[in-house]
Amino acid sequence: MQPIEEIRVRLDGDMQQLESLVAGGSAPAGASGAQEGDKALSKRFEELKVKYTGKKGEISGLLRSMGTLAPEARPEFGKLVNELRDYAEAKFAALQAKIQEAEIASSLSGSTLDATLPGYRIPAGSLHPMTQVREEIISFFQGLGFELALAPEVDNDWYNFEALNIPPDHPSRDMHDTFYVDDKVVLRTHTSNVQVHYMETHRDQPIRIIAPGFVYRVDNDATHSPMFQQVECLVVDKDISFAHLKGTLFLWARHMFGAETTMRFRPSYFPFTEPSAEMDVSCYFCKGTGTVPTGSGTLAPAGGAPGQPCRTCKTTGWIEIGGCGSVDPNVFGKVGWDPEKYTGFAFGFGIDRITMLKYGIPDISHLTRNDNRFLRQF
Repeated sequence: MQPIEEIRVRLDGDMQQLESLVAGGSAPAGASGAQEGDKALSKRFEELKVKYTGKKGEISGLLRSMGTLAPEARPEFGKLVNELRDYAEAKFAALQAKIQEAEIASSLSGSTLDATLPGYRIPAGSLHPMTQVREEIISFFQGLGFELALAPEVDNDWYNFEALNIPPDHPSRDMHDTFYVDDKVVLRTHTSNVQVHYMETHRDQPIRIIAPGFVYRVDNDATHSPMFQQVECLVVDKDISFAHLKGTLFLWARHMFGAETTMRFRPSYFPFTEPSAEMDVSCYFCKGTGTVPTGSGTLAPAGGAPGQPCRTCKTTGWIEIGGCGSVDPNVFGKVGWDPEKYTGFAFGFGIDRITMLKYGIPDISHLTRNDNRFLRQF
């Protein structure tokens, strides 16, 4: 076992000598300057590491010499060699860390950089308020078992109008309401085109989908934009009723606007639903009273000053959210479904409008200006 002890003694001596150079900030003989000294230390370290733990190093040589030993002596000899190798690797790892620290210290000492100064903070970003609201809506309906569905934003007239029971002479088809690419291709005016695409490819099976996306209309004022986001839901199955629609929307409204929120439905008309309704929720700002409550804080700019008539709901206590209704049998017929066998409901609302109501944003243009003073509030 004498060769093992001899190698350990030599290793300790060489390591101690190199550690002294690192600790004292000295360079090996022949090196001049801090940078050359650092390189020389690293080179000397690698040479020692190869000398002892390399493939042709002294420790590997001990393993190769095992063949000259008696068979009964080999297990003990191999154990001691492995212990020596582990010892050497631990010593080299510790010394390498010290050399790296010394190199960093040497680099800083010759620099004008003050390492004790605090670092520059990178401002943390956040999701856009509309993205937050969209993801919250999607997450809620996926929790109810709805599947996410998408369709083209540039679509054929058939999917945007015809299959949805919107006749050729309907006002929404006019140039002042719809962006036309050509006579038969439009920028979709609603996410309802997802309904048609999905029902064409998923025939005769229960459907429960949520379809968010961008839509386009020729409209531009404080509360409308020519490009905005909608989200639409469609449920189709046997024996689906208007009561299922009301229950679903009631759950969503309370989730989005608070447990005290109430909802009402007003008769309306949409070509693709029958019966149809407009859905309203109790005003988020005046809590359905028509007067902005005192202590409304950040909601005051949109609803009005505390104690004054609510500007958002115009003192009615209600805010229109979107349209809804039972799927018109004609829509089922156009996509090849049996209206005598299946029923369903659909509803949709603007994500932009929900965002404005939820956060008290008075002007829709704030959502597209990319003004960090505004966005940092979310």
